[in-house]
Amino acid sequence: MTVVGPFGLSVRDQALEADVQAGLAAVEEGLLEATKSEVPFITGAAQHLVRAGGKRFRPLLVMLAAQFGDPYAPGVVPSAVVVELTHLATLYHDDVMDEAAVRRGVDSANTRWGNSVAVLTGDFLFARASQILADLGPEAVRVQALAFERLVTGQILETAGPSDGRDPVEHYLDVLAGKTGSLVAVSCRFGAMMSGADETVVDVLTQYGERLGVAFQLADDVLDIASDSHESGKTPGTDLREGIPTLPVLRLRERAARLGLPEDVALCELLDSDLSDDARHARALAALRAHPALEQARRDTVRYAEEARAALAPLHECDAKAALIELCDAVVHRAG
Repeated sequence: MTVVGPFGLSVRDQALEADVQAGLAAVEEGLLEATKSEVPFITGAAQHLVRAGGKRFRPLLVMLAAQFGDPYAPGVVPSAVVVELTHLATLYHDDVMDEAAVRRGVDSANTRWGNSVAVLTGDFLFARASQILADLGPEAVRVQALAFERLVTGQILETAGPSDGRDPVEHYLDVLAGKTGSLVAVSCRFGAMMSGADETVVDVLTQYGERLGVAFQLADDVLDIASDSHESGKTPGTDLREGIPTLPVLRLRERAARLGLPEDVALCELLDSDLSDDARHARALAALRAHPALEQARRDTVRYAEEARAALAPLHECDAKAALIELCDAVVHRAG
């Protein structure tokens, strides 16, 4: 049994392992090539997060989904480069919006070069992804464009907040489906589509990716509260400090409104205070780590991961399917 990809995913079939490893290595080369510029400063900024590493979760899904057709088809690796470039571009922009200081264990681009350079570098990566995408055909362009629209819509909905009368948890899950689920779904879709898999298989893998993507982000929400910076690669409680209501916080507020327990109300008031103060932020983080809302968020993560697993049921049994199922377990394990 060999370990490959994010979360220590184990691949039991040697041929599958070889295909995945070769595919991911080709993606890495493609990322470095796509982020080169005639201007050395742009190359350095664009490759900042590429060289910092990362789980390459989306390219891995492209490689696994491609196993349901021809994994050596010429569009497979370029499509994986496209989804990872798109993901990286959103990280540059997210860090500006969140004023994050650390990303993947290194200084964020906005910390090192300022907000303007970080935003423009993200735009540069989007442009390079579009160039590659143009060679993959009009259907690939359409799929990516729709996913990108959903991604941006999710980001706007997060910024705007829920409308009057809308359940905040439902609103947030819709936000995640757009911000994260859409691009993870496209990763699976591109892998299957570029490999020439049957359209039914493409649809199944797309549905799987959507649910897995939400579970993946929910696990990140849990990690933002429960982990230290060594585990997550970024400063714990970043969303908390910025007042971004992730699922553990939303579950806390839901419980406070339903039960009215003094300790819940007091914690909500603490979260509503100025958490730029390090001592106050540390108290809020410690209190959330011990609160039942964090466990509820873990259960929500498990639910979405189980829905992703269930979506795979129509696919024939094979090593690639087993690896996709194991990814569901790995996402849950990340959330504890």
